[in-house]
Amino acid sequence: MSKSNWSDTMESLPVSRPHLRAGWTAKLALPCALTAALLLAVGCSSRSLTNAPVEDRGAGMSRPPVEAVKVLPGAENAGKPGYYTVKPGDTMIRIGLENGQNWRDIARWNSLENPNLIEVGQVLRVIAPATESSQVVTRPVTPGAVATAPVQPATGVRPGAAPPAPVISSSGSDEDVGWIWPAQGPLVAGFDEAKNKGLDISGKAGDAVVASADGRVVYSGAGLRGYGNLIILKHNNTFLTAYAHNKTLLVKEDQTVKRGQKIAEMGNSDAEKVKLHFEIRRQGKPVDPAKYLPPR
Repeated sequence: MSKSNWSDTMESLPVSRPHLRAGWTAKLALPCALTAALLLAVGCSSRSLTNAPVEDRGAGMSRPPVEAVKVLPGAENAGKPGYYTVKPGDTMIRIGLENGQNWRDIARWNSLENPNLIEVGQVLRVIAPATESSQVVTRPVTPGAVATAPVQPATGVRPGAAPPAPVISSSGSDEDVGWIWPAQGPLVAGFDEAKNKGLDISGKAGDAVVASADGRVVYSGAGLRGYGNLIILKHNNTFLTAYAHNKTLLVKEDQTVKRGQKIAEMGNSDAEKVKLHFEIRRQGKPVDPAKYLPPR
């Protein structure tokens, strides 16, 4: 049979109804599949536009409360004259020395229940309130409370010689102190504001250390690093003196002393050799003692 006759024969055969349904199904399947795929793509793209890809993990969770900033005592006075902001490493003794005050007075002016508990950034009053007297208050010492020591003659004076005349300044009453040398022995280190805040005087262990002027003991102890056994005298509202590295301390806090009185024995506490480190502080600032002491 020829190709054309075979084709004509196949076309002339009757088509049954099942074959007809299968043909319509095949014709509809492709458009339906395309439509479903299109709807799925549109749905996915719609979700990607409307839903943020980041999950909000904080939804429904309580946030921790914000801690209040701690306000340190005296912060409202920071930077004002007569007030001091505590720095790292500060102690009340050092603050008193640096500001020319008795540390106990500073504690009282600031109502400190425990002077050992001060915080960096805390602001302290370091001048007396207007209600307090401007004079240095001296208190008698209870007999027997302190080891007694005889009053020594002015240091550096030969036996029988008259003591040197006090150094007097005409700039005001607080300047009229009348300084003397606090120890015998050669001067081994002079004043250098950056490296040495006073004079270093050498000697032997046990040599006398005397008060350089009349005053009151505002500190006697070993609580200031770098100074060893230390005595601080307050002479008036302007001047303090410091006597460091002693072997023995012979006076107590609040004791009144006279110029030339033995207050300690020379030693090498917190020092590499026996010496007296002597400072004069004017309103808390170290000054060169050689400019105040009489010539030797």
